[in-house]
Amino acid sequence: MTVVSKLVYYPVKGCRGHEVETRNVERMGLERDRRLMIVTPEGDFLSQRQLPKLALITPILEGNTLTLSAPDADSLSIEIRSSGHTWPVNIWKSKGVQAIDQGEEAVEWLSEFLDTSVRLAHIADGFIRTLDSQYAVNEDDHTGFADGYPILLISEESLADLNSRLDAPLPMERFRPSIVVKDCGAYAEDAWNRIRIGNVVIAIVKPCARCEVPTIDQRTLARSREPLKTLSQYRKHPLGAIFGQNAIPLNAGEIRLGMNIEILS
Repeated sequence: MTVVSKLVYYPVKGCRGHEVETRNVERMGLERDRRLMIVTPEGDFLSQRQLPKLALITPILEGNTLTLSAPDADSLSIEIRSSGHTWPVNIWKSKGVQAIDQGEEAVEWLSEFLDTSVRLAHIADGFIRTLDSQYAVNEDDHTGFADGYPILLISEESLADLNSRLDAPLPMERFRPSIVVKDCGAYAEDAWNRIRIGNVVIAIVKPCARCEVPTIDQRTLARSREPLKTLSQYRKHPLGAIFGQNAIPLNAGEIRLGMNIEILS
């Protein structure tokens, strides 16, 4: 029986994630996941593609207080604002996403650590960033500041198969999944269409074509050609070298570690 083995949420897009035992799932994805995003002063999103040092930032969200910490830097705690005066920001093809700026303390801390001028934005309460209509299930399917979809799902067996082909094994954190599952075959998730975890039904809608972020060591920031070199040899898809599946929650509910996964189709 396939079960949930890991739940990870990422308070700030591009920064470290945290494993949790339970999490509410909303239509937008895991609760409070990737609702915050670091942007240029003009409002364009930034990620580890441009700023690998984002991998070193640890964000802790407790209640409405966000604490940022990083090596050789004092930590910063701020109160999150998700309503008020809005500011348009851009992420991929989504232009003019309404967001709330998080103030000058965050600007100073992040800009100093990242060695470039940035701002921190939270998606505005009530804003709906809809999904690519080619893959959406419902017209109102939406996400926050994830690259494109509310959930990324990967199985432990898929990672084990990939690692068996690499000279040096990689940890799951390189791939930044929301939900990790186990006790299924390698790449079993490729064949899933609908699954249910507890009372939450999730649609598996699109293979995840991997960018260069998994080539960045999340501790040292060193880059290599792997795992893209190896994935491109046996996981080639018209979308690119794929690993993991993008997914959309069709309803809200709570999921937790150890829950069985029912394959609906």
